[in-house]
Amino acid sequence: MGRVQNTSMSVLLVLLCCICLEFGSATNTITASRPIKDPDFIISNNGSAFKLGFFNPKNSTNRYVGIWYNNISAFTVVWVANREEPLRDSNGVLTISEDGVLVVLNGEKEVIWSANVTNSTPNSSAKLLDSGNLVLEENTTGTKKWESFQYPSDTILPTMKLSANVRTGKNVQITSWKSPSDPSIGSFSCGIQPRSPLQVFIWKNGSPYWRSGPWNNRIFIGIPDMNSVYLDGFKYGDDPDGSFYITFDFVDESYLSNFALDSKGNLVQKYNGVEDIGWSALHTECDVYGKCGAFGTCNPNNSPICRCFKGFEPNNTEEWNQGNWTSGCVRSTPLQCERVNTGGEEGKRDGFLKLKMMKVPDFADWSSALENKCEEQCLENCSCMAYAFETGVGCMSWTEKLIDTQQFSISGVDLYIRVAYSELDKVGDVKKIVTITVITGTIILFIYTYLLWRWMANQKARKKKVMEILMFNREGAQPKFHSDNLDQVKLQELPLFNFEKLASATKNFHLSNKLGQGGFGPVYWGQLSDGQEIAVKRLSKASGQGLQEFMNEVVVISKLQHRNLVRIFGCCVEGEEKMLIYEYMPNKSLDAFLFDPHKEKLLDWRKRVNIIEGIGRGLLYLHRDSRLRIIHRDLKASNILLDKELNPKISDFGMARIFGNNEDQANTNKVVGTYGYMSPEYAMEGRFSEKSDVFSFGVLLLEILSGKRNSSFYHDEQSMSLLGFAWKLWNADNIIALIDPMIYEPCFEMEMLRCIHVGLLCVQEFAKDRPIVSVVISMLKSEIVDLPRPKQPAFTERQNVSDTDSSTGGKKKFSVNDVTVTMVQGR
Repeated sequence: MGRVQNTSMSVLLVLLCCICLEFGSATNTITASRPIKDPDFIISNNGSAFKLGFFNPKNSTNRYVGIWYNNISAFTVVWVANREEPLRDSNGVLTISEDGVLVVLNGEKEVIWSANVTNSTPNSSAKLLDSGNLVLEENTTGTKKWESFQYPSDTILPTMKLSANVRTGKNVQITSWKSPSDPSIGSFSCGIQPRSPLQVFIWKNGSPYWRSGPWNNRIFIGIPDMNSVYLDGFKYGDDPDGSFYITFDFVDESYLSNFALDSKGNLVQKYNGVEDIGWSALHTECDVYGKCGAFGTCNPNNSPICRCFKGFEPNNTEEWNQGNWTSGCVRSTPLQCERVNTGGEEGKRDGFLKLKMMKVPDFADWSSALENKCEEQCLENCSCMAYAFETGVGCMSWTEKLIDTQQFSISGVDLYIRVAYSELDKVGDVKKIVTITVITGTIILFIYTYLLWRWMANQKARKKKVMEILMFNREGAQPKFHSDNLDQVKLQELPLFNFEKLASATKNFHLSNKLGQGGFGPVYWGQLSDGQEIAVKRLSKASGQGLQEFMNEVVVISKLQHRNLVRIFGCCVEGEEKMLIYEYMPNKSLDAFLFDPHKEKLLDWRKRVNIIEGIGRGLLYLHRDSRLRIIHRDLKASNILLDKELNPKISDFGMARIFGNNEDQANTNKVVGTYGYMSPEYAMEGRFSEKSDVFSFGVLLLEILSGKRNSSFYHDEQSMSLLGFAWKLWNADNIIALIDPMIYEPCFEMEMLRCIHVGLLCVQEFAKDRPIVSVVISMLKSEIVDLPRPKQPAFTERQNVSDTDSSTGGKKKFSVNDVTVTMVQGR
């Protein structure tokens, strides 16, 4: 009896395990026996990724089957199944039919939508992948029968392909919703043009509405603010079936980004499901396809925005003057070959007018001609209206009407327009007039600028006086802040934390909560009442930094938003207390890992590459892509914080400087920063620029590759610094010896050597020799293949200590400075 009972219990346990396994494996899968009924849903394996279920759009009672992001605040749908056939109630079912097709059924069990499957098999299931792709596959072989990435809605997700097949004519495109509350197919579509050179188009009712310009293997040259590093991951390719495609992806898979075509025809890049600091296709009227008609060019900074090319005139002057530019322009003077062909006077040979920073016209003919042959090839063809050459595209020429051109203020391509010789003479006369005008105007501008500078200096002095009255008491004591004058010091943009609240969160700033000590003061770990962890930076009274650095960090970092910059939550200013509250970074700073013999093994090569790329992206954002243009001035390993995934975030903006758009470098009488990371022109002369941060980034690169501090060579008789040591190894053709043995693997050797090479280019003595950050990142990503040979870095030669001693009575004149602020009088 006991044996029978034990057998029954065993069978029951086996059945329970099977049932658990059956239901446990169904979290991201739909089968014929496990459909999802409204309001049920399934979630991809990575629970923070995507959810598939039933939803109703804003201001609508209709129900749809769709995919959206899971666990983010903004509800953002990225794919819809039954766009044209909404459910009218909550009785819908998504299931697998008997013949193995994914279908949506209404309450009467009628099929209102089905996947487009040509060779279905009964034994099939649908799975929601972490990429957001819904895949229908045959269970036995795993063969894909259908996938949502091949039938997108209005959104392009990472790894999804926009494609066009020249053999079959099948195109994978996205289509807009009819309105924000109606997912049915709207007036706009977006896809690629398969012929060379490749371009992305937005079409309105089948007609071009926006155009990206040609792809040059890195960027679309008709998008002036596109950067192959910052908008990383774009790739173009072709499949064996004859399809050409464009796709994008990010190294950091947690970076939720997509491109969506809205109901008004604008293609918008979204981050974390919302339109946040993203890119959009249509900024101005000039971005609309063919705004100025044939042979007309558009510039949003002009009034009116449309003008004819030089050598051309409006086709319909009356319409043109009324602002209707679609009729375009016509040539003023016939070309030489046109005159010869019609029996006219031959005259002198045609020439080309050079237009800089242009969006090239549509309908380009491509050839493999070299740049120096491109002009000659166009000149020999009477039908050739213009030409341009772009590395990565090749020689482009136009024999039809020149349409959809635009004048950019940044980026763009040199476009050469063919005109009659007499038009070139006119341009020469105009140049003389312009030269005289410019000289006269420059003199007047100089006088005006001087007077304006004097007036602004007086205004600045008055404002400074008012600030001193507001922020300092009459006895000249330490500055005191009060809530009624916070807006005078620009603190109103940040949440203000109560001192008692922070004291409670940090256990009254207990020593056990102390995370570290910087030049600013101590940093404490804290936990707010809602459970959120924070890092509190408290200004020390004995700190070398003070009000200026505190205010600088508040103003600068509150304006910035990037995944590789530390996030600030708020500040506290009460009495003499000044504190900044940041997101808590559990892995502290890079130096805590990199220079710790026990922890450095946690940073393998792939993690170090991710850290290098992250610092580079953050620096690129500061220099080029943020609303402000920031020079950090104190980039070092201790100012690179690491989150729980060891992703880097640049911190400590107390020394940062905001640059104007037309400002390339600046001088200071107060040199601040950390020796070892300072560029020579900054440390010795007080001059700083983007190249100063590049120098610091180069030092960081070499430290990350070697696992050694730049200052660890101080007592080495052979080298003054890591830079000197690296330079000696380079000249000895033994640079591989610089690599940290902890991370060295033969398969990564070339990648490591390239990083060292780039690091040496960054630390060259003269700023003009160093590359800018965008070029540095392109070098690291091998977008620039051939690297120049580096010149000698700064601070490589060591002065003999005895020489120094003898001139100072035996006392050393140098010291090791570990503080953040270093005071030097710049020349």
